[in-house]
Amino acid sequence: MALLFRSISYLFHPLFVPIAGTAAYFIVTPKYTPLSLQSGNILPIFILTVIIPIICFFILKNLRLVQSAFLVNINERRYALLINIVILLMIVLKVIPNNYVLEVYYYFIGLLTAILSCFFLLFIRFKASLHVLGIASFLMYLIALSIHFELNIIVAISAFTLLCGLVATSRLFLNKNSKKEVIAGFMIGIISQLITLKFWL
Repeated sequence: MALLFRSISYLFHPLFVPIAGTAAYFIVTPKYTPLSLQSGNILPIFILTVIIPIICFFILKNLRLVQSAFLVNINERRYALLINIVILLMIVLKVIPNNYVLEVYYYFIGLLTAILSCFFLLFIRFKASLHVLGIASFLMYLIALSIHFELNIIVAISAFTLLCGLVATSRLFLNKNSKKEVIAGFMIGIISQLITLKFWL
């Protein structure tokens, strides 16, 4: 059971949430999107949100500033969130405006809002679950895309609702987060996407 929950924690690491949301948009949208527009968003976002953070993690680990990819320590989390905030700002200000997609833009605004919220919570020594935050943000975004495009993607929404529960359970089972941290992560993930809906839904 521990192996299963550990695998879930790796597979649904918050690192993959930005690129998952970007890819989901281009899979779900009924709009015609040329390949140049898709690659202009997906490729730089993948490099910035997956490759660069992995490189930064190994640099921080060699400097002994972080020990684990799960950022158990509050100080470790502070470094990672600062890097994440800078990367998300680069995407919002530089990447998306070059290949503008309204829905993707506000998805990243929601993610940026969520990460900023988690960063400020660290000042009161509280760490919300980033794993649950990530999967909850993605779930809310899928629901919003379904309403926005009037598409029936209930299978995907149901699957990620189940996965959201599994991710939360895995964090509790592995003693990586408390119940309060899991609930906080879920609420921040959902609310951060909800507040952007009035701009694009």
